[in-house]
This record gives sequence, C-alpha cells and structure tokens, in this order.
Amino acid sequence: MRGTCNAGMMAGESLVSSNPVTALSHMHPVLKAFVCGSLSGTCSTLLFQPLDLVKTRLQTQQIASTGNRVGTLNLFLKVIRNENLLGLWKGASPSFMRCIPGVGLYFSTLYFLKQYVLLEQELSPLKSVFLGAGSRTVAGVCMLPFTVVKTRYESGKYRYSGVFGALGNIYRTEGTRGLFSGLAATLLRDAPFSGIYLMFYTKAKRFAQPYIIDSTFTPLLNFSCGVVAGILASVTTQPADVIKTHMQLFPKKYCLTGQTAHLIYQNHGLFGFFRGGILRALRRTLMAAMAWTVYEQMMDKMGLKS
Repeated sequence: MRGTCNAGMMAGESLVSSNPVTALSHMHPVLKAFVCGSLSGTCSTLLFQPLDLVKTRLQTQQIASTGNRVGTLNLFLKVIRNENLLGLWKGASPSFMRCIPGVGLYFSTLYFLKQYVLLEQELSPLKSVFLGAGSRTVAGVCMLPFTVVKTRYESGKYRYSGVFGALGNIYRTEGTRGLFSGLAATLLRDAPFSGIYLMFYTKAKRFAQPYIIDSTFTPLLNFSCGVVAGILASVTTQPADVIKTHMQLFPKKYCLTGQTAHLIYQNHGLFGFFRGGILRALRRTLMAAMAWTVYEQMMDKMGLKS
C-alpha cells in the first residue's frame, strides 16, 4: 500500500515538474518575462524568416545596381529554384541566436523599466515611446553582431562556415567596428519602431478593450492591435532599414550613416529608401503581433501583468 502511495506521489511530482508554467513559477518576474519573450521570439522568427531573406535580397539587388533585377514573387521563386525550399530559411541560425535572447532581453527590460522604474501600469503615449525605444536600444546593441551576420547570410554574397565562424572572420578582417557596423542606422530603425509600436499598441488595446465580451477573444484582440501598430511603425522606420543593410553588407563603401543616406538618394531617389518595404512591413508587423500575443498569453498564465 505504501509503495503504491509513494509511486503515486512520485508520478504526481513528475507531472508537476513537467509542466513548464509550474517549473517557472519560482523565477524572478524579470526572468519570467525573459523566458516568455524568448519563446515568443522563437515562434515568430521561425515563421517569418523567408520574408526577411527576400527583403534583404531585394535591397542587395539595389546595392549591386545590377540591370537584371527581379520582383518580389520572382525572387521568392528564384530562391526556391536555386537553393530549394529550405533556402528561404538561410540566415535562420543567426536569426535565432539574435532573436531568442534578443526578444527575451527586450521584454525583460521592458518589464523591469515599467514595474520597477516607472512604477506605472497605464502609460502615457510619450512614456510608451521612451519605454519601447529604451528597451529596444538595450537589446539592439547587445545583439548587433548577430544582426550583421544574419544580414550577410541572407544576402547570398558571403560564404561563412557557421555563425561563430562568421563572427570570428568579421572580427579578424574588420575588427570590432565590423561587428557593430550599421549600429546608428540599426538603432534609428529599431528604437523608433519599438517606441512607436508600443504607443500605438497600448492605445489600440485600450480603445478596443470595452468591446471584448468573451476573454477567449483576447489573443485575437492583441494580434489585431499588433498588426495596426506594426504597419504604422514599419512605414515610419523603413528608410533606416535600407541604410542599415547597405552599411552591414559593404561597410568599406558605406561607413557613415549620413553619407550612406546621401548615396542612396543620389543613386535611387526617394524610392530607394523604401526598397523591400512591403516585405519588411509584413514581416515586422506579423512578427511583432505574434510575439506580443504569445508573450502576453504566457505572462497571463504566470499571473503577471505584462
């Protein structure tokens, strides 16, 4: 009888320990936010990596100034034809190494600043902008070397043996400056994007909340608000993304942000700043919407206010 009871207790303990929410219950809230953010970043990166690859290839065509440019759909088909279907996920390794800890770092910084620094649940639009921009700046600076490797992988212009091999190669040939090439342009793109996104996202949620009667529709509400916020933020920050890509692919030619912007305008006009904009807007919007939806659902299950 006692053996049966002990076996039952052990089985119960095994079930409890296998539940990820229970396993995370004793963590510090900031660490929980990091884990939730990392998991949400994993889902969104895996799904939308092909959009980022094709966007980078479109911008690479512009940089190379080749006469035989192809459109978005044809570029998708060309990648599949020449590199097979999995070619659309080229650059996924550095994307994961950047996004999994990067998104976790963003959300944990966001949670820390909101709960322990600002000490506010309802943020004003201006505070939302500063909170989102500040959190993204921390994550962006820490993860920038992986962003450089990811951009080069996706361009198809570089052949590296692996992510860490690429980091070593860039450091040996270009030094620390190469690992952080495009830093200013990246921050000019990511910090405003996150600030504007968080402002529109919180405002849209606050506006739509009274119309939600059944809580089962909350994830759909979060995702819809994320889509609206993502489109507005993507359009605003697209020029900085083009500048960043130029600087990270050809750092010797495009070494200063202002000089790069001038050359893009000189060679391609205003349209040059929006090359690949539709794909980026689609990817960033869907990624951000999914990341926030998954993050908020997980935080809710842990009993934390996101």
